[in-house]
Amino acid sequence: MTGRLEDSSQDRRVRVRGRPVDSCPEDGPEVERGAVHRITVVGEDVLRRRCQEVTAFGTPELSRLVDDMFATNRVARGAGLAANQIGVDLQVFVWDITDDWGVRHVGHIVNPVLDEIPAEHRRLVDESEGCLSVPGPYRVVSRPDRAVVRGRDMDGAPLVIEGRGYFARCLQHETDHLHGRLYLDRLTRRERRAALREMAEAKDEVFARRAKRAARLGT
Repeated sequence: MTGRLEDSSQDRRVRVRGRPVDSCPEDGPEVERGAVHRITVVGEDVLRRRCQEVTAFGTPELSRLVDDMFATNRVARGAGLAANQIGVDLQVFVWDITDDWGVRHVGHIVNPVLDEIPAEHRRLVDESEGCLSVPGPYRVVSRPDRAVVRGRDMDGAPLVIEGRGYFARCLQHETDHLHGRLYLDRLTRRERRAALREMAEAKDEVFARRAKRAARLGT
């Protein structure tokens, strides 16, 4: 999921994997350790398959995947990134997003499952949404304003992450990815065609910006 313009002040509140912390560097240790990957683009088969569940936790391979996803998301200036967006067919996504109330949320989750939120405890919100795998266009998408996702961290510890507002949208967007769905699927046929035309015109410029940022990071 693409990010929005955010307050860059250093005194904002931060939650890492759902828990409050005193601070978190703009480029965390995962970004420093990780390698930047090419982001898959709509039309590639890996984005249309339901990803496989992770069965082995606490492995160097899983840790490296999370690091690489954070580094790739950072270079692309995303709010979140799913594993199949770097071509890996596993149920993992990461996020680094500041919500509507100025709280920065950072973390990863493995094998996520969204709770069904009763209608009386949520409302549908129409808001602009973009995707790193659909470089360029944003479109208005209707989603619930609250989300709860349950899963595990890379070491297998249980996680429950709750989001409201744009963070809730991010959690839903990334979970969709792991089920082989894109935000384009929530648009009318006409809107989808228009978004794809816009992507075709914008993608080369978007790719060039990402490459420049990756070069600055030395990756």
